[in-house]
Amino acid sequence: MAQAWGQWLATPLGCYLHDWEQTQLDTAVVDVFGYHAVQLDTPELNGLQANRMPHRWYLRSWAEQDAAASTLSPCDLVAEGVALPFEANSLDLVVMPHTLELCADPHATLREVERVLMPEGQVVITGLNPVSLWGWHQRRQALYRRLGWRDSVPTVLGNLIAYWRLRDWLRLLGFEVQVSRFGCWRPAVQNSGWLARMAWLDRWGARWWPILGGAYMVLAVKRVPGGRMLGRAWKKSPVRVGAALPAAQRHHAVQPPTEITAQATRKPSFGSR
Repeated sequence: MAQAWGQWLATPLGCYLHDWEQTQLDTAVVDVFGYHAVQLDTPELNGLQANRMPHRWYLRSWAEQDAAASTLSPCDLVAEGVALPFEANSLDLVVMPHTLELCADPHATLREVERVLMPEGQVVITGLNPVSLWGWHQRRQALYRRLGWRDSVPTVLGNLIAYWRLRDWLRLLGFEVQVSRFGCWRPAVQNSGWLARMAWLDRWGARWWPILGGAYMVLAVKRVPGGRMLGRAWKKSPVRVGAALPAAQRHHAVQPPTEITAQATRKPSFGSR
């Protein structure tokens, strides 16, 4: 599946999608800072080339490894998206170009990405929009295969994931969507001349029907709510009656003026010695 997807990206329509997604990925990751970044699948898109983290890896699945074992570089990793070889809360950035559409279990893959991302870590996801002309082409593929026709949109992708559904998945996992962009409003035709003539649709689509673009890009941040541990609520001991008060709070008793006058006017008795 991944190999067929890579071959389709070399077609005129695939190059059109590739150029738009590469521009969006470069813009999304250029200001993401940290130490460790990983890209999952789709080596035709270099989603980390504009990032400046010191440790950047590309991870490919076992199926892709079997198809192109000779092209692996020493720094690449081979694993499945549902079982990433990283500790929990250890990555700062994960790039997923069409990863959820190529994997067998997108829910488990997204949960695994949430596990390995550290708090405030970011994930960048790209995919094809089913609510678009490209999505309509994808839905009619069953009829094309039955009639023996060829379609311009690849059949190697799994079920397309709608933008709003992806937002719901991210929200349930504690992510906050920061950036959402749509693109590729031209029809899914493989003729490079027709694609060039319909370039005006990209300008009009971005203004009048942005959510109907053929592809989308989502950047989300992992949020972990902070808390303050409260100690035991100790009971205050009651104040005892007659307890000693601080010296600053003592009040000396003042004798009434009548008693002072009576003592001053009393005559001493000389009889008693």
